[in-house]
Amino acid sequence: MPTVLLVTFNLMPDGEPGGAVLVPALAERGIDARWVCWDDPDVDWAAADLVAVRSTWDYHRRLPAFLAWSREVEQVAPLLSGADVFAWNADKAYLVELAEELPVVPTALLDDHTLITGLAAAFESWGTVVVKPRTGAGGRGVVVVSGLDDWSLFDLAAGPWVVQPLVESVRTAGETSVYVLGGRAVAQVDKSVAAGAEGEVRVHEMYGGSSRPVPLDPDRARVAEHAVRVAAALRDADLAYARVDLMLWDGAWVLSELELIEPGLYLDVDPSIAEPFADLVAERLKV
Repeated sequence: MPTVLLVTFNLMPDGEPGGAVLVPALAERGIDARWVCWDDPDVDWAAADLVAVRSTWDYHRRLPAFLAWSREVEQVAPLLSGADVFAWNADKAYLVELAEELPVVPTALLDDHTLITGLAAAFESWGTVVVKPRTGAGGRGVVVVSGLDDWSLFDLAAGPWVVQPLVESVRTAGETSVYVLGGRAVAQVDKSVAAGAEGEVRVHEMYGGSSRPVPLDPDRARVAEHAVRVAAALRDADLAYARVDLMLWDGAWVLSELELIEPGLYLDVDPSIAEPFADLVAERLKV
């Protein structure tokens, strides 16, 4: 049986929420899979037929070490998506690059030298804005501000940052995640901010948000698949799997983030997503 290593991190040694369904789904396809931590020195990566990064949810605070690990692993075993893609996707500046090719939530870049002038320009263009670290995950470090005298700016995480207009529809229509596996949209999860949470824009459960599986919307599926094709062409990369986050902006669904490193599959919300993921892995292994 081919061996697949599903990669997680030390605070979640058994994998992502709901991840227990992945191992039996892969076993049904003749694949021996197990969860391992990316920084475990005892893991023999060269013994794997395939390595799939799944829930390495500390990468944003350990980025140099994580990228070095990924480059070492891909020297001895096939690594889905790969280290170059990880390095590109870890910096939300990729949104500026993608905006030249497809509809994206408007995004500008800030650093310590351009923070004041960049914010002033953003306020003039967009009014209330959202500032977030260029390398970040899970909504951490997100700040909503409407002026340079806003005390929330003192809560900024370490830069550099991206700044975007506040997309008001997140409080009504929420955010959509479309899962694109092997270039094909296979599932959709819609996410909402916490009801009555004044000022909150994050849909993550840790901030009171909620997620629910819904039938795949053809329009959103097309947007998501197009986003993955564009990113694959720009990077000349084989993007095995992606989570495409979409928001309503000016009446259309546009890209808010493209998760290519460790996109949570929301298996605790929709365990059925394990099946197309297992099919993808089996196809890559030719089993």
